Amino acid sequence: MLVLSRRAGESIRIGEDIEVHLLEVRGDTVRVGIQAPKSVKVWRNELFEAVAMENKAAAKVTPLDLRDLFKKQDDGRR
Repeated sequence: MLVLSRRAGESIRIGEDIEVHLLEVRGDTVRVGIQAPKSVKVWRNELFEAVAMENKAAAKVTPLDLRDLFKKQDDGRR
């Protein structure tokens, strides 16, 4: 991991297309601006991890779970 020190108003470049701007520092909060091509997905880590956990949980659905779900849907239509 590369560790850099920056002050508000300074930035960091990643490759040619991505620039990370340090906008503001207040106490233990840092505001960061990120300029990147639309093809680059930028996620807050906690959101990324939550989506990954949901995807793993969804992948654990068994055929029996699906059968039960479809049966409940069919019962609700009657």
